[in-house]
Amino acid sequence: MRILGHLFENNREWADKISAEDPEFFKELSNQQNPEYLWIGCSDSRVPANQIINLPPGEVFVHRNIANVVVHTDMNCLSVIQYAVDFLKVKHIIVCGHYGCGGVEGAMNDSPKGLVDNWLGHVRDVYKKHEDALDGIEKFEDRRNKLCELNVIEQVANVCGSTIIQDAWKRGQELAVHGWVYSLENGLLHDLNICVRAPEELSSIYKTAIAKELGAAE
Repeated sequence: MRILGHLFENNREWADKISAEDPEFFKELSNQQNPEYLWIGCSDSRVPANQIINLPPGEVFVHRNIANVVVHTDMNCLSVIQYAVDFLKVKHIIVCGHYGCGGVEGAMNDSPKGLVDNWLGHVRDVYKKHEDALDGIEKFEDRRNKLCELNVIEQVANVCGSTIIQDAWKRGQELAVHGWVYSLENGLLHDLNICVRAPEELSSIYKTAIAKELGAAE
């Protein structure tokens, strides 16, 4: 008896449905991959990249990890970015967090969680960087969601500061890095108004985005 047989049935139904709508879909998909977007998001099962922006397979290159973190020692994430930029020639990199993020919440308390605590240290660093403003937010849910937003902005800056993106801009490649947050409660995306398209834009756009978020927190 096949284990997880219901998932194979789901797969068959999905493939049949797609083929009925477009008989050439899988043939064309297997012969090319030309996405314009790289999505860097959270591993949360409730935040599926393609469905959120309503794009079919082949349109979005995806990397996901707990709390959508981008650090310069993570060869997995950097390899995805490098492949997307240098080989797939994506035009947009979207860092997307989500409100109610368990990883962000885990970084806000001191209860031990094991190995993942090492990873969440990156989010704790974001909290410490903006500690005064965050500690001034009385309601925990609001404080957590503000950290979700600030974390995205910091990760956008990390993407932009990588040698991969810096080199792409130096050679004149068209590339923009965006920061968004997704709401589980209504399914809508929130634009954090940080969109960087050149190295000289990063500092001013980052400062403006942070100031806006911290101003809204007061």
